[in-house]
Amino acid sequence: MSNTPQNKAAARERLRAEREKQAKRDKTRRQLLIGGAVVAVLAAAGGIGVVVTKATDGGKNTKVSSEDWETAAKDRGFRQPANTTGDKGTVVVIGKQDAKNTLEVFEDMRCPVCSGFEQAVGETIQKDIKDGKYKAQFEVGTFLDRNPMIKGSGSKNALSALGAALNVSPEAFLDYKKALYSAKNHPDERDDAFSDDGKLISVAQEVPALKGNAAFEKNVKDGTFDKWALEVSAAFDKQVGPNKPIQGTPGLKLNGKVLGDQRGQAPQDPKTFTSLVDASLAK
Repeated sequence: MSNTPQNKAAARERLRAEREKQAKRDKTRRQLLIGGAVVAVLAAAGGIGVVVTKATDGGKNTKVSSEDWETAAKDRGFRQPANTTGDKGTVVVIGKQDAKNTLEVFEDMRCPVCSGFEQAVGETIQKDIKDGKYKAQFEVGTFLDRNPMIKGSGSKNALSALGAALNVSPEAFLDYKKALYSAKNHPDERDDAFSDDGKLISVAQEVPALKGNAAFEKNVKDGTFDKWALEVSAAFDKQVGPNKPIQGTPGLKLNGKVLGDQRGQAPQDPKTFTSLVDASLAK
């Protein structure tokens, strides 16, 4: 390879990228050590894997990879949260039982567009649920954890924490989801901040039903609903993806039919959302 200015620039860029990666690894390692974790570093073909266990109570801490998170989850006993139905508790429906209509909401907790949707339309959905306009069924996936460009476990970990909130009450689930998706708390999708239990518990202090709630916090730290989260994610994967009615998040269905703009995408403002709902219900 010739030593051209272009080649030098490319080499500098590769070196810069590698230094950034190493800095992130070092930061994660320091955080784990400060948190009182016992860290075992395992050599792996794709790099360095970190297995984390707490020295005191055997609980879980920051998940370094999606694979490690799933392995740990599968080793735990299965428990589904209260306020769930269906096979393995994968059906999460919130609202008045006699509501004739059902709005299905498809989301991923790391999804930035879902965050924007919640900030814009979330309060409208909560009001509609209370008014009995429809009941809402929440379908939560974790596909962003599998994205090779932003690998992590934040989607799964946040979904498990949502299960812990749902175990408290449906209202706590809705309020916690709103808090996680808020502009203040929602990280860039490349930032796997939700893989940190401490982050999830910190956000929960904004929800009255979860603030200082020892049972909720224990379930988050212990990963009580980790295995349930995997089941919910698997159910999501059966409905969302290429060549399926819902191809991405956020996605909506009303009474089984896709609800969206001309491209099938969920509206990002409450006025358009309400207009689409009302038009669909009038048919």
